[in-house]
Order: sequence, then C-alpha cells, then structure tokens
Amino acid sequence: MTTEQRSGSQIPLLGVEEEFLVVDVDRGEVVPEAATVVDRARPALGTRVGGEITKLQVETRTDPCRSLDALSAQLVEGRAAVQAAALSAGLRVIASGSPVLGRAVPPPITEGPRQDRGTATFRGLHDELAICAVHVHVEEPDRDRAVLIGNHLRQHLPVFLALTANSPYWSERDTGYASWRSVTWGRWPVAGAPPLLRSAQQYDDHVDMLLEAGALVDRGTIFWDLRLSTNHPTLEVRVADVPLTAAESAALAALVRALVVVAGDAVDRGDEGPELVPELMRLAYWRAARDGMGGHGVDVLTGRLLPAAALAGRLVELARPALHEAGDCERVEDWLTHLATKGDGATRQRAAAALRGRLTDVVDEIANRTAPNVPSREDSTTA
Repeated sequence: MTTEQRSGSQIPLLGVEEEFLVVDVDRGEVVPEAATVVDRARPALGTRVGGEITKLQVETRTDPCRSLDALSAQLVEGRAAVQAAALSAGLRVIASGSPVLGRAVPPPITEGPRQDRGTATFRGLHDELAICAVHVHVEEPDRDRAVLIGNHLRQHLPVFLALTANSPYWSERDTGYASWRSVTWGRWPVAGAPPLLRSAQQYDDHVDMLLEAGALVDRGTIFWDLRLSTNHPTLEVRVADVPLTAAESAALAALVRALVVVAGDAVDRGDEGPELVPELMRLAYWRAARDGMGGHGVDVLTGRLLPAAALAGRLVELARPALHEAGDCERVEDWLTHLATKGDGATRQRAAAALRGRLTDVVDEIANRTAPNVPSREDSTTA
C-alpha cells in the first residue's frame, strides 16, 4: 500500500450484478417466467432489472456506489423488488447458483438474434445455462493498468469461488460439490482465469484472436472470470456463485475492491503480477468448487493444500489496509465469521435439506434468505 491515505473520492466506485432463478411459489420448481418478474419489477427498479440468457433468470444491477452502505442498500432494494414482483404473480426468486427443483436442462433460451448466434456457436453448452453468478465491477478507467491489476487478481479467483460456493444441487440431486455452477461453466472455451497479459492492446489482440477462432459471439461474450468490462470503465470479477444474502454480495464486493486497490499499488511500483502454473490454477478451481469453505484449497503459488478458511483469512490480511481506508474491514471480517459458524451457501442449503429430507425446504430457505423482509411462501399462500 502507499503510505499516503486516499481521499474518499479516490476510493474506486463499485457496482454489482446479481442473477436469480425464478421458481413456482408452491412447487419450488424453476419456471420460464423471468419476463413476468422483470415487467412487474420495472416500476420499482427501472433499468436496474433485466432478463438473462434463459427465461429462468432475472438480473438486478446497482448503480456505481462509493460507499458500501449505499451499495448494500441497492442490493437489498433490488432483491426485495424482484421478490415482491415475483410473489405478485405466484412466483418467487431464489439466490442459488444452480436450480434445486424442476427441469432446467435444456433451459428455454431468451429469443433474439444474438442468442441464436450463441446457440449456433456453443450448441450443447447452452443446455446447462440455468446458473446464477454475482459480478463485481471496480472502477479503473486506465485499461492498461486494469490489465496489470487483473494479473494480480488471477491468483485470488479460486478463493473468491470458495467464499461464495452456493450451488450444490442439480437436477434434483446433490452433486457432492459446493459449486456445481462453476463446474458446468468450466466447459466453456472462454471460461476460467484470463492469461497473463501485459497491456490493453495485448488484451484486445487476444479477444480478436478468440473472435476469429469462433470461440466468441461478440466481444461481450468474453466470459473469463476476470475481464475488462465491455460497457463500463471497470475491471469485472465474475467467478462467484450468487450468494444467499445481499450482505454476502456486498462483503464480496468490498473484498474485491480492496484487493484491486492493493494490486494497483503494486502495479504502480512496477510489479506486473505473478506467473501462475495453469495446472495448479485448474486444481485450485476444482478444489474450491468441490469443497467450498468446508474443506481445503490449493495455494496457487506453492501448490500446498491449506484449509479454505486459512486461504480466505490470508486474503483478508492482504486486503486489510485498503479495507480500512474504505471503512469496510468490519463488514468483511463479520462475513468470514459468519462463514466459519454457519458455513458457505452450499452448507446452508444442505442443512435445510437435512431437517426433513425435502428439497422444497431448501427452496424455501433460499427464498427467505434472498429477500428476508418480503413475505414468505407461507405468508403469500395464506393471505
């Protein structure tokens, strides 16, 4: 970190996109009613709500925010608005990285020429697109600097995944993984961490090469877990499952921003980021997806197997100076404490199933955590 404290206006702006699944209010099964929810949420959220690649998903977006309190308020507002809109139509939304109940393979794809080109390009990969992530945008208008910051953040991507693992179920069965979403996503030709790059020009050249090779529909379909946003002057981290709660999404965003600041200081000192062994990165991703925060993860710099909690704690220590500068340290530490006591999202989903052995209970638990101040299924059916 630099010794000189940043002013409030020098703390990067933050933005978050959250994806949710639409489910039937009684059966808990995913249903292709995203357009209904979006239409009913528009009066409250305007352009901050929209559809996604499948008709099973809804996305909410925050405006750029400087303070974590403002970001958190928008996340809560977005979740409450789409949940209220869904309930008004006999539906609910759930913050889960994968469906728990219902037919999701193949999912109904939203109509449009871009989607048609995607189906023609990716074919059977579209069969498992009913998955939900959270995307964190951190302000960085200098694209060359953003690329070098990304070089530093690549090593943290498996830990971000473990922290947010929230997709244990698929096709109404427990996969044994904490993040099945990331396993299905890993099949894509442009998934995972980006390569080590030295400039925005090299980044653009690499994207052009992928376009020419037919691995992309357009520049917006560069689906790396870390990328330069195509629409905003931001560095975008896309690796995480959508968390159960808005508070967890906010804490993740705070941690990502702090690590961007730390990495930016390293870049300004001439450090362009570490080389990583691809095999270790692949292993670290797999271990994070399988175990989440309940097991061990791989240190991608050494290959050592360490408790996931230790890897996460080390990440917070690295980010601590920037977290203090932004006033976000307590929020992130509380998040890690919560994960240590309650478990990651996958653990909490399984705990709900264990009570009575019913997956409908899992959907109920997720829905109640998604927007806790909105009436539950029981409230909506007895009103």
